Amino acid sequence: MRTFGKSRRDFLKVMGLGAAALAMQGCASTSKRISRRGTKGKPNIIFVLADDLGWAELGCYGNRFNETLNLDKLASEGMKFTDAYAAAPVCSPYRAALMTGQYPARVGITDYLRPNAATHLSTEHLTIAEMLKRAGYATGIIGKWHLTGYANHGVKEFGPDVHGFDETIISENRGIGGGSYFHPYHFNKQIKKRLPGREYLVDRCNLEAVEFIERHKDGPFFLYLSHYAVHTRLLGKDELVAKYEKKPGAGRGSRASRNNPHLAAQLESIDEGVGMIMKKLDELGLASKTVLIFTSDNGGESRVTSNAPLRAGKSTLYEGGIREPLIVRWPGVVKAGSMCSTPTGNVDFYPTFLQFAGYKADPRQYLDGVSILPLLKNPRTKPGRDTLYWHYPLKKPHFLGGRSSGAIRQGNWKLIEFFDNDVVELYNLAEDVGEKHNLAEKLPGKAAGLKKLLAKWRADVGARVGIGT
Repeated sequence: MRTFGKSRRDFLKVMGLGAAALAMQGCASTSKRISRRGTKGKPNIIFVLADDLGWAELGCYGNRFNETLNLDKLASEGMKFTDAYAAAPVCSPYRAALMTGQYPARVGITDYLRPNAATHLSTEHLTIAEMLKRAGYATGIIGKWHLTGYANHGVKEFGPDVHGFDETIISENRGIGGGSYFHPYHFNKQIKKRLPGREYLVDRCNLEAVEFIERHKDGPFFLYLSHYAVHTRLLGKDELVAKYEKKPGAGRGSRASRNNPHLAAQLESIDEGVGMIMKKLDELGLASKTVLIFTSDNGGESRVTSNAPLRAGKSTLYEGGIREPLIVRWPGVVKAGSMCSTPTGNVDFYPTFLQFAGYKADPRQYLDGVSILPLLKNPRTKPGRDTLYWHYPLKKPHFLGGRSSGAIRQGNWKLIEFFDNDVVELYNLAEDVGEKHNLAEKLPGKAAGLKKLLAKWRADVGARVGIGT
C-alpha cells in the first residue's frame, strides 16, 4: 500500500472511498476486545481539548478574572508551554491535524466543515486512534468530532467509529453551530439525560470521562475528551454566571468582550472536570501511569473575549487565533512546575503519543509532526525542526474577520501572507508578541526569504492558494 497523505492530490484521489456510516449514540458503545499483550508499562493518555479557548484565559497564563484552580494545579505539577500552536484558526482543520499528524493543507481540510459537507476525514488515513489501538490501547472519544458532514443534513457520515475509536460518547450527529449546553442537546437528540436537574453538557462530559477511566483502569487507554465549550453561543450555568457577574470588572451578558461571565462559568465547569479526572486517577493509583494533557483548538472568539496581549482571535493567523494554552502532566517524567518556550504544533501530538506507547509510526502515514517527548523530559532540548506553517485559504472573509492567508514561523520571526491582496506582514515575536509593528518594509530581505519558504512548503504539500474547503 502506498504512503498516504504526501500531498493534497493524493487525498483527492481517494476522497469518499470506503467507510461505514456514523453511529453516534448518547451513551458508550460496547468496547471491542483488543489484545493487551505487550502493553505493560505503556502510559494511559488523556487528551482534554477545549473549544475556542484562547491563550490568555487560564490563571496560570496570567488571567485574573477566570478561576481555573485545577488547571493551575495541573500546570504546577507538569509543564506549561508558552508557544504552542494550533494548525489552523478554526476547529475542523485542527482536529484533522490531531488525528493524522499532518498539516491541514496536506489532509485537504483547511476550513471548518459545514453540516452538509461532502468533505470528510478520509478513512485511508491511519489516525492516532487506530495506531494506539494497534498498540493495545482502548480508545474513546467524548464530545466533539467535527470531521464529517451528517446524514441529518443529507450526506454520508464518517464518524469516530470508522477512525479507530472503540467508544463514541456524547458526540454530534447534526450541525453543532450556535451552541447547545443544556439537555436536550440539539446536536444529538438521541442523547438521554443522566444527571439530576437541568443537565449541563460540560458536566455530562466530565461524568462520562471519569466513568471511562474507571472502565479501563487496567489500561492502557486513550481518552480524547473533546469539549464543545467554550464555543459560542456561550451559556454557563446560572449559579456560576451570577458568581462572575458580581466580580469587579465583569462584562455584561454573553457577548462581553472582556471578563465574560458566561465564558468564565463554562471554563470553571471544564476546570472542575479536570479536577475530577485528577482525583479519579489518584483514587485508582493511575496518576504516575497517565499522561494528562490540556489544550485548545484555536484562539478565543474576539466578539466574546480578549486574547490580549496577543492580537486578534479565532479565524485569523495572528497569534490570538492560533497560539494555545498547553499543559502536560506526567509524574516522574515531566518536571513539576516546568515551562517550555519552544514552538510546538498540534501536528506533534501524533508522533508524541506513539512514542509514549513505544510504538513505531506506520510508513504509509506521512507525518509532519515531531515528538515533543524530548522537550517534556528537558524543555531546553533542541527540537528536530525550527519552522511551523499555516495555510488558511478562504473564498470570502470569515464572519469573525479572518482573511484568506498563509503564515510561517521560523525561530522568532513570523510572516503572514494575505492571498486576497498579496500583502505580507513580518513580525519579531520575541520583541513584539502583540504583532503591532509590521517590519516587512523595514526588512524586505527577511520578508522575501520567509515568503519563499512558505511558497515552497505549499508546493510540497500540494496546497492551493485562494480556494477554500
